[in-house]
Amino acid sequence: MTASPDSTQAPTFERLELAPALLQGVQTLGYTHMTPVQAASLPAILDGSDLIAQAPTGSGKTAAFGLGLLHRLDATRTETQALVLCPTRELADQVGKQLRKLAFAVPNLKLSILCGGTPLQPQLDSLAQHAPQVVVGTPGRIQELLRKRALDLKKLRTLVFDEADRMLDMGFEEPIREIVRATPASRQGLLFSATFPEGVREISRAMLRDPVEVTVEGGERHGSIEQRFYEVDPARKTQLLAALLLQEKPQSCVVFCNMRRDVDEVAGSLAYYGFTALALHGDMEQRDRDEVLVRFANHSCNVLVASDVAARGLDVKELAMVVNFDVPHDADTYVHRIGRTGRAGSDGVALTLCGPREQGRVASIEEREGAPLNWFKGTPLSGKPSSVPPAAMTTLRIDAGRTDKLRPGDILGALTGDAGLKADAVGKIDVFPTRSYVAVVRGQAAQALARLREGKIKGRKFRVNRL
Repeated sequence: MTASPDSTQAPTFERLELAPALLQGVQTLGYTHMTPVQAASLPAILDGSDLIAQAPTGSGKTAAFGLGLLHRLDATRTETQALVLCPTRELADQVGKQLRKLAFAVPNLKLSILCGGTPLQPQLDSLAQHAPQVVVGTPGRIQELLRKRALDLKKLRTLVFDEADRMLDMGFEEPIREIVRATPASRQGLLFSATFPEGVREISRAMLRDPVEVTVEGGERHGSIEQRFYEVDPARKTQLLAALLLQEKPQSCVVFCNMRRDVDEVAGSLAYYGFTALALHGDMEQRDRDEVLVRFANHSCNVLVASDVAARGLDVKELAMVVNFDVPHDADTYVHRIGRTGRAGSDGVALTLCGPREQGRVASIEEREGAPLNWFKGTPLSGKPSSVPPAAMTTLRIDAGRTDKLRPGDILGALTGDAGLKADAVGKIDVFPTRSYVAVVRGQAAQALARLREGKIKGRKFRVNRL
């Protein structure tokens, strides 16, 4: 079965047979009309069909499968009825937060986020109290909990594979198959993927029954994306990248590398040239990854060098530029990468550095684009530049968080009160369970750090450091 979205219609959620509590969640999130992926997939999901959907980030897919799994839920039963598998902890956190918002009016609902990179014992303790009706997690941790008999999926009604292509890229096929074997044959299966390599097709054939197929080309409304290709000697890619960053001066830029081992090397080279550049990849400790994402989102770092998988946890609304340090292995990945810029109606720039051996991959991109690509000549740096524009903000880390009853307003109050900063000198504030981060205008960071160390936040002294 195949379903295709009708781009001329934007139906409202009221047309669906949703419970009043779910309509309240939809209204609270400010949703009025369905996105194409929601309009194409929700009728089939609510009807109980299995689904395979090609949908990019920003298309509204989380609300689509979220409403579907919540619709099938019986909150009076304390058994796990829905499981969403995600490739990374960052994505699982995003999905979990959105599902909680959708389900805020559903009484007695327990939703647990169960991921690797976090302590196991608190998760075991929580599961021992009573089973969550909804679980969002990463395949490795879910597999571990199943083997410890801490999680029971025998009553599962809905199983969701979110960003299935990246889960396979990360080597999660074996855990996924083990998890599927622990679920009842009668459960509904929903698979969402930005790209559809043969591995995803194969796993969908094995795990879904006569699925409805939905393809959505675009997500949220995009501005124009200027695409430029540069032929360069592989040995001089980093020098050309630095020259292009100096020329363009983007407020924010993600540089994609195909190989995880290249991420640290490229980020280190850019830091040597004077850029505020950070690396993000799956080999990093979870706390370090969290801090990198915080610093990039709050403008304390303006160049992020990342692998495809790690960048899936990135949630930046206005990304000025994307650079392909390597030509992606397939055209779908290229489209997905550059689609991170030019969002919310803003224009974006996508640059691709191409060595002689990468021309074959470029040909597949040109075929996908359906038009000749724009080639440019660039001049690599010949030495270290005299000056590089710094990031606008600096991040301060406070060793206290939600467990200490700390709120963003408490931190803002301390900075604008005793520390003497104006409100417009304080940027994004992120509060985690045991630590908090606040962005401060770079020129006032030293003052803010000194004053916070001397003074108190909410009447208490906490350790404060500059990242």
